[in-house]
Amino acid sequence: QVQLVEFGGDLVQPGGSLRLSCAASGSIFSLYVMGWYRQAPGKQRELVATITNGGSSNYAVSVKGRFTISRDNAKSTVYLQMNSLKPEDTAVYYCNARRGMLNSWGQGTQVTVSS
Repeated sequence: QVQLVEFGGDLVQPGGSLRLSCAASGSIFSLYVMGWYRQAPGKQRELVATITNGGSSNYAVSVKGRFTISRDNAKSTVYLQMNSLKPEDTAVYYCNARRGMLNSWGQGTQVTVSS
């Protein structure tokens, strides 16, 4: 099972940018589909973006064109570059690793978009 640790959450003003990182350990990172999810207070956890081991990415409609997911298999790390941030992007962001029946989550990192 892979272990995940997220970094990079912060308080940022609307229109600002932030980059989240998720470091993986304990398994062969390149075999996993990696993803970022988020959960705002009182709401269900939702998909933000995913990236396959081949580099194909998928985005939620609400973040498409503003967020970019990428991965560095040599560093066992997945990134989420977030630009043009909006107050509605405020949430705890979770890293996810999926391979067949295996599904691992990080502990989450808080992103707050506010002036």
